[in-house]
Amino acid sequence: MGLFPRPMGEGKGEGAAFTLAEVLITLAIIGVVAAMTIPTLVANYQEKSWGTAATVFERKLTEALKVMNVQGTLAGYQTTESFVEELSKHFKTTKICANDKLQDCFSSEVTYGNEVVDMTKVKTAKHFGQDEWGTEIIGTQFANGTTALIAYNPKCSQDPYSNTITGSDCLAILYDTTGYKTPNTSGKDLRANGNVQSLGGSSCAFEIDGTCFGMPFQANSAHTWNACNSSTYTSTDAEDQAYMQKYGLDYCYPGNDYFAKAAETCGGTSKMAQISDLATIANYLYDTDIVGEKTDNGSKFDGNTIAFNPTKGSSLGFPSPSFWVWSGEEDSLSKDIASIREFYSDSTGWGYGILYPRDNSNGWAVCLDD
Repeated sequence: MGLFPRPMGEGKGEGAAFTLAEVLITLAIIGVVAAMTIPTLVANYQEKSWGTAATVFERKLTEALKVMNVQGTLAGYQTTESFVEELSKHFKTTKICANDKLQDCFSSEVTYGNEVVDMTKVKTAKHFGQDEWGTEIIGTQFANGTTALIAYNPKCSQDPYSNTITGSDCLAILYDTTGYKTPNTSGKDLRANGNVQSLGGSSCAFEIDGTCFGMPFQANSAHTWNACNSSTYTSTDAEDQAYMQKYGLDYCYPGNDYFAKAAETCGGTSKMAQISDLATIANYLYDTDIVGEKTDNGSKFDGNTIAFNPTKGSSLGFPSPSFWVWSGEEDSLSKDIASIREFYSDSTGWGYGILYPRDNSNGWAVCLDD
């Protein structure tokens, strides 16, 4: 053994180890990889957490409304406050806030679509786009931490003998699964049912190329026809015919008609986003200008790889792909379907077929605003 022993890490043998430089390089590589992957992992976790919380809340709300329906306490209220007081007996709440103290229950500012909304100016059903309801908005804090603003429809219907009615026409609800915590943003912790057609009196949830769109919503409630013929998809029932005329429907569907309910929510098929409008949305969400109305057939457009922009998607209130959106265009040949657009992570396409009959509850819809 000499006076100058061999530095650690040099040569071979059991005593070999890494040099300080090698350790620093390794740590630097680990740091770079972590910096690249951790934000994505956190974002994915948050998105999944928001989605799970929304699913749980909607299930509990639906169960409460079903119980109220069975008990005959779903309809008949003239004020939102009376309805919320009854709802609180079936869905545990910690606070109910009057119309003039809504910010004791809900954030004073949220991001809804592309707009930052001052929630201190949101007071009545009209501010949810429901001009005809004439009721006030009431704030609620639920025991699970979710906060909500609720407007009630005095024309709410119920049928105590049916357990399938969930009160979808009874309330417009905007809820935040994280309460006062950030980000208070639609499509993330902030969600709404289909009866919230706009917010804060704004005519648009978002605008693309001059077209004004309402907030996207999932068509998860259905219209039930009285006497829809399963062969012709038409009805001779007077009430059915009046409904079809009111909402611009050419056909009915014998069973749960989710497409018809989406049309009703928008105020008619002409006020739903059409195939051309969905192509406009697709070009925005994929940062491209090559999406046609009915020409792509779900392909990647002649070898061009396009990528769904999740930031843009969530800012408009859409979920992460894969999902599909109803258009307002019924099919005159099959009659039991309507045209849709599919959105995937790397492609989008127009289509219709056996996967998308009108009793499919997985579809989304977007209304056109003035």
